[in-house]
Amino acid sequence: RLTKTLELSMKILSWNVNGVRAVVKKGLFDWLESESPDVVCLQEVKARTEDLDESILNPEGYHASWNSAERKGYSGVAIFTKKKPKAVHLGMGIDRFDVEGRVIRVEFKDFDLLNVYFPNGTSGEERLEYKMAFYDAFLDHCEQLRAEGRELVITGDVNTAHKSIDLRNPKANAKNSGFLPEERAWVDKFVAHGYVDSFREFHPEPDQYTWWSYRFNVRAKNVGWRIDYFFVTEKLMTKVKDSFIQPDVMGSDHCPIGLDIKAK
Repeated sequence: RLTKTLELSMKILSWNVNGVRAVVKKGLFDWLESESPDVVCLQEVKARTEDLDESILNPEGYHASWNSAERKGYSGVAIFTKKKPKAVHLGMGIDRFDVEGRVIRVEFKDFDLLNVYFPNGTSGEERLEYKMAFYDAFLDHCEQLRAEGRELVITGDVNTAHKSIDLRNPKANAKNSGFLPEERAWVDKFVAHGYVDSFREFHPEPDQYTWWSYRFNVRAKNVGWRIDYFFVTEKLMTKVKDSFIQPDVMGSDHCPIGLDIKAK
């Protein structure tokens, strides 16, 4: 009887692992065991399901959903959930984007969770155009889901730092993909549609990053970027208890991020 009066919460963690097999060797499952989240979203798994050991494919205590890229060793996302979701959806229904295995959506009772690995635009004009087209298609996808009456939690590697506070060297990166005016303008537009950057609601302070280059030992100096996010629809934001970053967790060039949300 007492348990009914307790406020239940769902702990969701998200991490661009930069290769799931590599991060398993660096302690992924130790981290998973110590954190014991209700849901884990992984991006850039860089693996086809047929190439993974069963222990990775179906981690103990979790229901696993994978969306691999057609190209080997590239992109890909996964979601592990303690409670079996009502439904699982892979991709956005657009072949051009879905071949890269970038989106998984799972349905829970109170909201849908989208785990997304947004494209990187640093390798040239063609990929930047692809990234911007993906951004627009994704916003349309989310708006369609909301038109169906769904509340959304959106997490993953957005590959753009939204504001100057979100990277250590904004001026030096003003002409680099990840901080271009058009990329930042899209994040503005996304937020204007009612998707709240949950981390900033709780942590307005600077020097909070989720990605650091492997070069020049910059992570030790915290010269980083915040490009991984939990966006939450405005109505659902009232149920969010915390949104956080785990910069001390090693194993990738990104660190995990997390969301605590009230669950019925």
